[in-house]
Amino acid sequence: MATRSLVMSLLLGMACSIVIGSYQEILPPRAIYRVNYHEETRRLQSFKASLTRHDSLASTPSFSSPSSSPSPSPSPSPDVDKPRVYRVTSYGADPTGNSESTEAFLKAIADAVKGPSKGYLIQGIRDLGGPQINLEGGNYLISQSLKLPSGVGNLMIHGGTITASDRFPSDGYLIDLSTSSNGGGKSSYNFEFVTLKDLLLDSSFRGGGISVVNSLRINIDNCYITHFTTNGILVQSGHETYIRNSFLGQHITAGGDRHERNFSGTGINLQGNDNVVTDVVIFSAEVGIMVTGEANSFSGVHCYNKATGFGGTGIYLKLPGLTQTWIVNSYMDFTSIVAEDPVQLHISSSFFLGDANIVLKSKNGVVNGVNIVDNMFSGSNHGVEIVQLDQSNGPFQHIDQVIVDRNIARGMNIKATVAKKSMQGNGTSWTVDFNNVLLFPNLIKNVQYSLLSSTGSTFPSHALRNVSENRVVIETNEAVDANVFVTVDQSEAC
Repeated sequence: MATRSLVMSLLLGMACSIVIGSYQEILPPRAIYRVNYHEETRRLQSFKASLTRHDSLASTPSFSSPSSSPSPSPSPSPDVDKPRVYRVTSYGADPTGNSESTEAFLKAIADAVKGPSKGYLIQGIRDLGGPQINLEGGNYLISQSLKLPSGVGNLMIHGGTITASDRFPSDGYLIDLSTSSNGGGKSSYNFEFVTLKDLLLDSSFRGGGISVVNSLRINIDNCYITHFTTNGILVQSGHETYIRNSFLGQHITAGGDRHERNFSGTGINLQGNDNVVTDVVIFSAEVGIMVTGEANSFSGVHCYNKATGFGGTGIYLKLPGLTQTWIVNSYMDFTSIVAEDPVQLHISSSFFLGDANIVLKSKNGVVNGVNIVDNMFSGSNHGVEIVQLDQSNGPFQHIDQVIVDRNIARGMNIKATVAKKSMQGNGTSWTVDFNNVLLFPNLIKNVQYSLLSSTGSTFPSHALRNVSENRVVIETNEAVDANVFVTVDQSEAC
């Protein structure tokens, strides 16, 4: 180790001598005295220190003058992608809403969709890579629908207000995701993964808010849609449109509007399958949600759009024969749920206020696979049933696997498919009437009973004698003082 240290010291000394000598030869005579002595000493010390680092022994020191400017950074390569945020004001849109901005929006959309593609999502849908059309918090007036060329996906429009002008077509939608003539996609769907977020859409009583036609995985998030005459949101065909955290109302009100009887239009119109509506408020429209497609899910929906007493409906399931719909954790506020010939329908953990109820409407007399359980109902003591049958088109004749049970009510009449009663008497016959509780007339598929006699030294024989017109008759072979406990079920026997 000592020998190695000695050798290194000799080498360093020789290197310093060589450098000093070389440096003096480069400078003209007496030049060394004209430069700053301390500055030259600092440079030599830095160079000497660099020689002690193993990764710098072969380095050549730099002696650039103090006034030399550092080398400029290389310019970004022209093929490096820039952030793709398209601000509509950069295209001439007026954020005050005083002048029309239709053309500016269409130019921003055109630039956003013609950018570099990142491949494909589902076959035929170009992955645009996530460009954003940013409204920058402005309020923009438009006179025609904003359309994308079909066959694109992975795009967002967000952050402002869009208002229909007085020249906007009465059957149009402010944002229209439907087939356009200039689309180049060859997919069976028009769009995929388009996000509409943080928008207020004012249809100015001319047409609707958003139209989604034959598209896949569309997000509508945190939107406020108002003053529509047709639909706040229309979903037609396609799959998996998610509508969440949004507010829809034809008129801006917070309930108790004196013009409520005149509300028209539909908040959300679902004409497709596999869609989800969560945490949505519909505060004015004739129909809150119209459903004509299967396998749709609703959670956290609050409908107080138009009271059922005024002719309104909260959620209308207009798909007789195959419903496949579930509604949970929702709030029907003076507005009912109507289901035509429901097949596979689940409604639970929801609150019904103001005599709002569930109406099963017969079209072809079919009701199958229906669960209505664990809900709360509150009414005004006017004798409204929590679940009501509308058999104006004919009676329900094909009834199977229907469970209406474990619901609670205040100021409304309980209806169920499972019921329990007891009665006390002294005699040979007991008739238990379930008509005031059972949902379907003249239908009992299962009976269980117990007879408890507290007097006498004999064991009377007893039997179930008759089940008809939703009444159960139990008889004994001798007069006894007894309590009878009966449970009946209108669903299929186990």
